[in-house]
Amino acid sequence: MSRLRVPVTSADHIQGPMDAPVTLVEYGDYECPHCGLAFPNVKLAQKRFGKELRFVFRHFPLTEAHPFAEAAADAAEYAGAHGRFWGMHDGLYANQDQLGLPLIFALGRALGLSDPGLRDALAQRRFAAKIQADFLGGVRSGVNGTPSFFINGEKHVGSYSYQELAAAIDAHLQTIPVR
Repeated sequence: MSRLRVPVTSADHIQGPMDAPVTLVEYGDYECPHCGLAFPNVKLAQKRFGKELRFVFRHFPLTEAHPFAEAAADAAEYAGAHGRFWGMHDGLYANQDQLGLPLIFALGRALGLSDPGLRDALAQRRFAAKIQADFLGGVRSGVNGTPSFFINGEKHVGSYSYQELAAAIDAHLQTIPVR
């Protein structure tokens, strides 16, 4: 079984308590239709498990198949540099069927981001190093497609259905001593 080779750090995009007993890491691609289908399942799991779950998102753009994946990741990182990562992240997945530069700029405006700043970040690929680091960390961890999930460092081998993700998170919670 594959293990997460790059530990979660403050450089990651994290939702949930740092001391949550279960950490769910997703390697995702904003243009991947399977990631789009997994998105609401992750949201449901976050709602169900609350403070027991920490969610981490890492970029794994499959640029050969998805021409807007990299620009979307860049836009999410630009938004993150302005404290708006999760707004862009959620907006990209919620509107995945419209993914392209018009959507990216519309989301940026809705989040109060500067059009020229976003345009410059995309043109300069200002966040390429962060996205590449996420991608290479995924490769080192055995990621070969998206979405790929790790639960407490172990690769989740089930599907991304809500039922399977929730069951796997439950199984990990059962192994943790009562706090």
